[in-house]
Amino acid sequence: MNFQQLRSVREAARRGYNLTEVANVLFTSQPGVSRQIRELEEELGVEIFERNGKRLTGLTDPGKGILQIIERLLLEAENLRQASREYAGERSGTLAVATTHTQARYVLPHVVQAFRNAFPDVRIALQQSSPEHIAEWVMSGKADIGIATEGLSQFEDLVSFPCYSWSHMVVVPESHPLAELRSVTLADLAAHSLITYDVGFTGRSHIDDAFAEAGIDTDIVLTAMDSDVIQQYVSLGLGVGIVASMAVENNLAPGLKAIEAAHLFAPNVTRLAVRRGAYLRAYTYEFILRFAPGLRRSDIETALSAAG
Repeated sequence: MNFQQLRSVREAARRGYNLTEVANVLFTSQPGVSRQIRELEEELGVEIFERNGKRLTGLTDPGKGILQIIERLLLEAENLRQASREYAGERSGTLAVATTHTQARYVLPHVVQAFRNAFPDVRIALQQSSPEHIAEWVMSGKADIGIATEGLSQFEDLVSFPCYSWSHMVVVPESHPLAELRSVTLADLAAHSLITYDVGFTGRSHIDDAFAEAGIDTDIVLTAMDSDVIQQYVSLGLGVGIVASMAVENNLAPGLKAIEAAHLFAPNVTRLAVRRGAYLRAYTYEFILRFAPGLRRSDIETALSAAG
């Protein structure tokens, strides 16, 4: 039994049983992947994969249990490498942070700057996507840390921590009728075309829930992942924007007015997640604590220990 066999099984499950893709990921040949899988099955004495001819089509029942063990073995192998670098006193490496555009654009810059000043030999790889993909990247080991508002607490393979809360705000052209109101209601907003985030991004569920609970229909004419894009189309007069507060507190587009909307929509909580059972290097803890000063390293270590 060897790690290449274990990686072949894991990647086959991750890549939808497409051995060509597995071979590309592992920098080997398709026959080599097939051989590694078959040799492991022969050694264990069980079929890990279901087959249609030579093509893999799924996991057998024993294979599902074996895959979980393989995931743990490969995670612990990576933990061993990380721990050895830590104990050797290495302060270099790469910290992969998966997050949304809003976090990367408006919240992380000062955190990254301070972190880089403290750890100049650590490279930071920022990966931007949807909360679902962020969770997948952290669980697979592609990212060390995941940061998003929605969804991270729903995955059993992640340990997540609340970092800070924020609200939505309404943005309109300065001459817009809503700009004259002392307090905006959901009905006021619904009287206009709306522009906001894609489903699953930046607290969008709280926006939809508020209108649904009030029994008010909306006309959302445009959605985007990027707050700057939303403001741009509001400036063009396409509709009323609903964006994250941090997107307009210091970055409100010229000619627009921001209107308080915390009374309309439920507050949002940005969470930071790491893979359950992962070994975190000292600089990873430092990054987390700079992003969420309300956390303590002991809190994180206790949560990871309990999760393990």
